[in-house]
Amino acid sequence: MRVFVASLATETNTFSPVFTDLASFKESFYAPPGEHPATPTLCSAPFIACREKIPALGWELIEGTAAWAEPGGLVNRSTYELLRDEILGQLSAALPVNAVILGLHGAMVADGYDDCEGDLLTRVRALVGPAATIAAEFDPHSHLTAKRVAQADILLAFKEFPHTDFVDRARDLVDLAVRHVQGEIKPTAAVFDCRMIEVLPTSLEPMRSFVDRLHQLELEPAVLSISVIHGFMAGDVPEMGTRLLVITDNDQARADSLAQSLGMELFSFRGKTRPPYISPELAIAEAQASSLQPVVIADVWDNPGGGVAGDSTLVLQKMLDMGVRDAAVGTIWDPMAVRFCVAAGEGAKIKLRFGGKAGDNAGAPMDAWVEIRKVVRDAVQSFGDSVVPLGDSVCIRLADTAIDVVLNSNRSQAFAPDLFSNLGIDPAAKPILLIKSTNHFYDAFAAISQHIIYCDAGGPYPSDPVTNSYRKMTRPIWPIVENPHGLTDELLEIR
Repeated sequence: MRVFVASLATETNTFSPVFTDLASFKESFYAPPGEHPATPTLCSAPFIACREKIPALGWELIEGTAAWAEPGGLVNRSTYELLRDEILGQLSAALPVNAVILGLHGAMVADGYDDCEGDLLTRVRALVGPAATIAAEFDPHSHLTAKRVAQADILLAFKEFPHTDFVDRARDLVDLAVRHVQGEIKPTAAVFDCRMIEVLPTSLEPMRSFVDRLHQLELEPAVLSISVIHGFMAGDVPEMGTRLLVITDNDQARADSLAQSLGMELFSFRGKTRPPYISPELAIAEAQASSLQPVVIADVWDNPGGGVAGDSTLVLQKMLDMGVRDAAVGTIWDPMAVRFCVAAGEGAKIKLRFGGKAGDNAGAPMDAWVEIRKVVRDAVQSFGDSVVPLGDSVCIRLADTAIDVVLNSNRSQAFAPDLFSNLGIDPAAKPILLIKSTNHFYDAFAAISQHIIYCDAGGPYPSDPVTNSYRKMTRPIWPIVENPHGLTDELLEIR
C-alpha cells in the first residue's frame, strides 16, 4: 500500500491589502519533500499523523511539499498554480497510490480561483482515479464547497476554537483514511447550510457543550465524523458561511438527519456565542481597575490570523492617552522598524516611527524615543506543539515608561506568552498584556491570567457581515437577512 501526503494552505481575507505571494509562503513555512520537521504546523499535522501510522502498517509513505502562508489578502495566481502544480507533479511521480491525504485550510482564494481547495482536490481525483482514497483536514474557518465534498472521500475539520486539537483531528483523518483503504468503512456525507456567519469560540458556552456532544455522537458505530465549518466572514466567495458536515458509515439517512438537526441547533446560537467585545476606553479602564494581574486585552480585529496587517496603533495610543505606563504589547508588524532597530543594536536609544503603515483604518504611525531592549533573529512563539515564526523581532521600550512593545517582521497573531518571554519580557510581571488575536490566544494566556478582556477597536478586519461589501456571497445569510431559512415567526423565536 502506498500513501501520499502533502499540504497547501493559507486563509484569504479578500478585503485585505496585504497580498500573498511565494515569499509569503517561504517566510511562514515551506518544506519540500523530506524536509518537513518533526513538529507539526497548523495545516500540516497530517504529515505527523501519517508518520505515526502508515509505516507501522508496513505501508509506504511518500511525502510531498508542505506550504503555509500567514493569513493575508488574495493569493497571487502564479503562486497558487506553482505550488499546486508542484504537489500534483510529486503525486503524479508517485503513482500508483492507494490514498492521498492532504492538510488544507479551506479558505484559500487566489486570483482567478474562488475555491483553491476544490480545484486541487478535483485535479488530485483526476490523477488517482475513483478507487483511491482522498482525505483532507480543514480549519473550521473555511468554506465548505460542493466541489470538495464531491471529490473527497473523507473531509473533517478541527473542532476547537482555539484550534488546540489540530493534531488529534489529523490522527482521526488518517485513521479513517486507512479504514477506507482497507474496505472497513463506506463514508457517506451530508452537509447542512446553517445560513449564518458568526464567531463561534469553543472555549465558551454554548459552543463548549455543543462540541462535547459532537464527540459523544461520534462514539456511535455509524457516525464516523462530525465537523462544524464556522465559515470565514472575510472571504467574499459564493459558499461563505457556517455549515454542518456529518460523515457516517454507509448510512445516508442518519447523516442527513444529524446534519439538519445539529445545523438548526447551531443556527439557534446566533448572536449568543461571542464574548463581550468592548471599546478600547472601557477595556483599558477595566484593566487599570483590576487586581487580577496580568490582565490580557485582546485586540480582536487587528488580528493577523484573520489576514490583516497587525500593525494597528489604536489601542496602544489609547493606553498612553489614559495614563498607562507599564504594559507589554505584542505584536506590531513593522519590518522596516525592525530593520532600523537591528541596525542600531541592543541598548541603543533612538527616535523610531512604527506601526500604522498598512491602511487608513488602524491608527497613525507612532513616533517615539525608544530603547532597544532585545534583538532576536528568527524569533518564534509556540502554538501547542507547533513553532510559529515571527522573523527578526525586537523588543522596544517607550521612553519614560515601562511599556515594552514587540515588533516583528513576519506577521503573526499572538498565540502564547512565550511571544513575550522569547523577547526578554516577563509577561507575568506586567500589569497589562495587549495582544492581537480573536481567540487562539485563550488557552495559553488563560494559564497566566484570570482576567481576559476582548476589545473591539473598530478595525481593520471586516467584522460586520451586514456592512461588508460582499459581491460574490449572494444567498440569504444571517445577520444580513434575519430569517434566511424562511421559518415561521414562532419557529424563528424558538430557533
